[in-house]
Amino acid sequence: MNEKQLYSLLQDLQNNRVDITDVVSRLRSLPEQTLNSACLDHHRCLRTGIPEAVFGREKTAGQLIEILSAQLQQEQVVLATRVAPDKAEAVCAAISGLRYHEAAMMLTGNEDKIEFVPGKSSPIVLVTAGTSDLPVAEEARITLRCLGHRATTIVDAGVAGIHRIFQHQERLQQARAIIVVAGMEGALPTVVAGMTPAPVIGVPTSIGYGTGAGGFAALLGMLNSCAPGLAVVNIDNGFGAACTAAAICR
Repeated sequence: MNEKQLYSLLQDLQNNRVDITDVVSRLRSLPEQTLNSACLDHHRCLRTGIPEAVFGREKTAGQLIEILSAQLQQEQVVLATRVAPDKAEAVCAAISGLRYHEAAMMLTGNEDKIEFVPGKSSPIVLVTAGTSDLPVAEEARITLRCLGHRATTIVDAGVAGIHRIFQHQERLQQARAIIVVAGMEGALPTVVAGMTPAPVIGVPTSIGYGTGAGGFAALLGMLNSCAPGLAVVNIDNGFGAACTAAAICR
């Protein structure tokens, strides 16, 4: 349940469109629901504006089926991250109403419950340093969509060919928030932060060779940036970057 749904329910009670027993029935299972494999937090969206997401990498298909089945009963968007294709296939076969996003390795459901932020000006912009960074960017984009934001993506604009990012200066100037996804040495967020007044969120990825150390080189490079207005999330954390960008735009 989110804030808008709670207001609507209470207004219906005030206007005698529902009686108090109906309201009690709707609220009885909130804010938590205990399952065999998890304890769900149905009030998280009401408190924070961000629904509870399921981290699917270490969960079994059976656990995901139990959790997502329960979440689909609620009147809010459902999302699960880091779900491998074979596991997603088993879950989707057992539950109707889920959609698998292969590039991002995400499952989403109840997409008809998404309430998009009005207006199309000053969008959130995603930028990837390379094509190999796209899966992390897609995780961010789909998360943003579930939170009501239609983000646009600039692909393959890394510093090895720095002219590629310069051609997008107008879009960067108009953005309300920018997520920059980069591996290797992680230099691109610093460049972008020097081109725009918008807050920039750097996402280091585990893409790279040898001393890239699974994304630590990019992470440390971004954390040591000289550019003001740059924040950094954890390695490969497209979901966290999206939640931060959505909070900024709220």
